Amino acid sequence: MFQKILIAEDFQGESQGIADALKNKLQIQEIQQELYCDKAYNRFKVAQQNNVPYDLLITDLHFKKNHVTRRITSGQALITTLRKLDPTLKVIVNSMIDNPAEINPLFKELHINAYVCKGRDGLLELTKAIHEVYHNRTYVSPQIDLNSTDTVFEMDAFDLMILKELAEGLTKKEISEKFKRENIKPNSESTIDKKVSKLFDAFGARNTQNLIAKLARKGKI
Repeated sequence: MFQKILIAEDFQGESQGIADALKNKLQIQEIQQELYCDKAYNRFKVAQQNNVPYDLLITDLHFKKNHVTRRITSGQALITTLRKLDPTLKVIVNSMIDNPAEINPLFKELHINAYVCKGRDGLLELTKAIHEVYHNRTYVSPQIDLNSTDTVFEMDAFDLMILKELAEGLTKKEISEKFKRENIKPNSESTIDKKVSKLFDAFGARNTQNLIAKLARKGKI
């Protein structure tokens, strides 16, 4: 079983509940909790340098803004950054999101090992997920059907952010630059281009104007 786990969760009560449950049920030797992604990154990096690396990362996706200046502002960015330090790191996302359109890219693009949807059975599912990931298997909360997006395309919050900027007349390059200024991630022009291309394909749009018009008629925006 994993012996060293890092938890990134900005609600202290939630984080403590996870830590207590894992210690009691799985007898994990070391569980470290961090409320901020930057601190999780720093702790992970120090552990790597000292040759006492973490076996598993459990992270939320969204971290509320406050007075603390942050460089890493989301779970997605934290996963990407830590994987650069350790490509073999096992990752479980623990989040309230239940939209397959938002969860699928976590497996396909970030290559996470498990997704647990917070809820009534969240801690039980998290324990199961840890067992599955430890044995090199993936896990998804049973109420999440990742195949549901095969026939119905569902836009996520990031898609809507991009569409808002497109509707304002910004180019993909300008959107990328704006997101970088506002520390919104992901923000590379290539990522935004891929997102827009997927929207074009999903809604059969010829160009940006046509896409905006189609979505407006469908009541999507």
